[in-house]
Amino acid sequence: MSEIKVPAMGESITEGTVSRWMVKEGDTVNQGDVLLELETDKVNIEISAEESGVLEKIIRQEGETVEIGETIGTLSAGSGGGSGAPASEPAAEEKKAVTPAPEAPTPPLAPVAAAPESSDSAKTASPSARKLARERGIELDQVQSKDPIGRVYQDDVKSHNNQVPAPAAPPASKAQAAPSAPAAGSSTYTKPVERQRMSRRRATIAKRLVEAQQTAAMLTTFNEVDMTAIMDVRKRRKDKFKEKHEINLGFMSFFTKAVVGALKKFPTINAEIDGEDVVLKKYYDIGIAVSAKEGLVVPVVRDADRLGFAEIEKSIADLASKARSNTLALSDLQGGTFTITNGGTFGSLLSTPILNTPQVGILGMHKIQLRPVAIDAERMENRPMMYIALSYDHRIIDGSEAVRFLVTVKELLEDPESLLIEG
Repeated sequence: MSEIKVPAMGESITEGTVSRWMVKEGDTVNQGDVLLELETDKVNIEISAEESGVLEKIIRQEGETVEIGETIGTLSAGSGGGSGAPASEPAAEEKKAVTPAPEAPTPPLAPVAAAPESSDSAKTASPSARKLARERGIELDQVQSKDPIGRVYQDDVKSHNNQVPAPAAPPASKAQAAPSAPAAGSSTYTKPVERQRMSRRRATIAKRLVEAQQTAAMLTTFNEVDMTAIMDVRKRRKDKFKEKHEINLGFMSFFTKAVVGALKKFPTINAEIDGEDVVLKKYYDIGIAVSAKEGLVVPVVRDADRLGFAEIEKSIADLASKARSNTLALSDLQGGTFTITNGGTFGSLLSTPILNTPQVGILGMHKIQLRPVAIDAERMENRPMMYIALSYDHRIIDGSEAVRFLVTVKELLEDPESLLIEG
């Protein structure tokens, strides 16, 4: 019999949550088959069987938090039944005496002789069910179980609200009959709500954003970019660019190039604080914020200063695809030096991005919108304009430095040819 343990998942990850088991107790699995999925604060990781055999026991249920190296299940060698006993043919008399047991429904049955796992209810329940019941303030004795022996599982607790009958109306008095429906404006009924548990990634995002605001002296400065020149370049070059490189010429490659050019002029913005030291980074790994189903992730474009426009576009497209299909590796997320986030894809006109610590700078892009712009003292034109925002850590970046950085980004974007020289 072998133990299924939580593997090491990177130096910054110490625990995870059992997202779902792909197999049930008693199922036969082959070496390499996926047993379960673990959710971490960065990526979801699949744990596979290291050998062929039978899933003997599931120790940690879905929704439970587990630590690196912890045993979460056991696997017996061979391909027989769930007990791991030799598959010998029983005697004829035993065949007649034994009545086949009905197949256990999902979730799997726990041993009947198991003692209750805690004293908060006389009813037997899985650890994840008890935890969820405590969080929702539900008495386990009131939860209806679908299990033949009455054991309560997480799904039973989740569906408890649908099982509770509506409170009975008080008996009507002789002098006044009870109304057939609540009077208009009545608040005697319970208003419907739905409670959802935060995913581990969402909870970690929330924690880190709050930490960033509490630990950094964060300040934001704004400017605006006339996107006319970039849009003209894209219009003239997009077809040949796609034909040659098999990728669209987007805005992100221009912004990545402009950011790298500005970071070279203002190296403190490409740094981090380590105690009382400032660590100036001589490389340019640019994080690109991507909105995925499980929450915001920031995969990293490595050595962006060494990449051409097509290489940047391909790298961003590949990382975004991985993020949305939940196949990002830890290496895709670690070690960024500066971040770019584009709220304009959702229609945001202006925002103040929060630092992606330990980085000390983040650039926010926004929606391109036609606005009247003064060309000179006598002329006005409608131009495609974008507000840009730089949030920075004021502990090591002075306001004048931040403003000049943002002006440099603006100037490079408004003169796209300069990106070939400055980048």
